[in-house]
Amino acid sequence: MKLVILCCLAAAALAHPQGYAAPPRYDGGSGSQESAEIITDDRVHPDAYGKYSFDVETTNGIRRSESGSPASNGASGQIGQVAFTFPNGEDFELSFVANENGYQPQSPFLPVAPAFPHPIPDFVLEQIEFARNNPIESRETYG
Repeated sequence: MKLVILCCLAAAALAHPQGYAAPPRYDGGSGSQESAEIITDDRVHPDAYGKYSFDVETTNGIRRSESGSPASNGASGQIGQVAFTFPNGEDFELSFVANENGYQPQSPFLPVAPAFPHPIPDFVLEQIEFARNNPIESRETYG
């Protein structure tokens, strides 16, 4: 019995933290630990029709603006912009439209798909066109 108690005490002593250092803080790459303050905060809350807008700017140069309204088909649409400066001094800007066609960002910083490596043969284009013009009818099959 004494051996069991001694083993439990030894295990508890070994499990106790040994004074590990605190993990490093991540500053978002800005190189500064200071908090940014909001210098502009213009908001128009949604009205009876659902239209809204906001424009926010902080002391560290981050700017964000957006406006939105419901569309006639029941969906909603937004347009907006985000801008900030990278730690190396380069300016980043992204504008976007979000509507029934999805989210459509535009920025020179977004990756661009490479050009197709070779032309598509005519017979493949004909097959694609045939498939587009002759959709398969829905068929239910039961095993």
